Amino acid sequence: MSIYCKIKKKVGKFNLNIDFQAENETVALMGASGCGKSMTLRCIAGIEKPDSGRIIINGQTVYDSEKGINLAPQKRRAGYLFQDFALIPNMTVKKNILVVMPKEKRGSIESVMERFHLTGLENHYPAQLSGGQKQRCAIARIIVSAPWIIMLDEPFSALDSYLKWQLEREIMSVINEFGKTVLFVSHDRDEVYRISDKVVVIENGRNEPICTKQVLYQHPQTYADALLTGCKNIFPVLYEELTIRVPDLALKLESPKEYEDVCFLGIRAKQILPEFMVEDKNSAVFVSYTVEQVTEAVFSMILMVRPENGHGLVRWEMPKEVYHKLSLYPPVLAIPKKEILYLKADRNIFPCG
Repeated sequence: MSIYCKIKKKVGKFNLNIDFQAENETVALMGASGCGKSMTLRCIAGIEKPDSGRIIINGQTVYDSEKGINLAPQKRRAGYLFQDFALIPNMTVKKNILVVMPKEKRGSIESVMERFHLTGLENHYPAQLSGGQKQRCAIARIIVSAPWIIMLDEPFSALDSYLKWQLEREIMSVINEFGKTVLFVSHDRDEVYRISDKVVVIENGRNEPICTKQVLYQHPQTYADALLTGCKNIFPVLYEELTIRVPDLALKLESPKEYEDVCFLGIRAKQILPEFMVEDKNSAVFVSYTVEQVTEAVFSMILMVRPENGHGLVRWEMPKEVYHKLSLYPPVLAIPKKEILYLKADRNIFPCG
């Protein structure tokens, strides 16, 4: 395996308890701010020391609390792209790269500069570079160090949208050429889906089992999964005999046996339809509503609607051409049954009632 990480670390009242492994794939670490994503990377890189556990990179044990192994960062061959890029401020671009380049390969520095679009910037210092130039320099420095694993800590967080798209394509090209394991931390769910193969969701220092991005995004299992993948409508449920009741929606649904431990129901804002667009009435559940707020986005309309006799608000996003037809029909929305997300509670945070 390229990476095996099973560690624990306590920082104040925060407890990190991580357990995952990956091989020759791009794995995204997703979670809310402060959940432990960056701390996990820092422990793998050797910048932070776990309290216990084991870390193996490319078959070499770099940390083992029982055996007393804790290799220095420079011996772990873990290429780490920091959020601030961590370039050496008093060295030029060329020297920043040469400082980690093996002596026998330094003759190829010009081709490296060209490959990462740094030609003409050889004698510039980090303070003279744009955000994108700094990032390309930092990535070049990682690649020439011949790492066993690459770790990217929110690599696009400080960039504008156009530059972000350009550099995302460049990083994807680097990842494909690298061909080994890449760990990728990001808050951007679309970015994660485009770049990663698999995802590890971290919540309050603990991770859920690693899964493919398709499984996570299309079939989220928990409240945290749904929230991270962009679900805007998540409501608590109550059980009544053979039904699931959703008080916020004034809605009752049959309670399938496979969902006995469900605590929440999720509905993606873009999956909701007006009643008049549903041909098979058995394929959806219907809710009468009143409109509380309308917001115009660039390509869509976003409605906040209150279900009749319900306690909550539903976010509903639709194309503008659909919105302009709503006034011609009764105010009834349709939730396709196949799009309903039945969600478990998160690790003792939201216990079922």
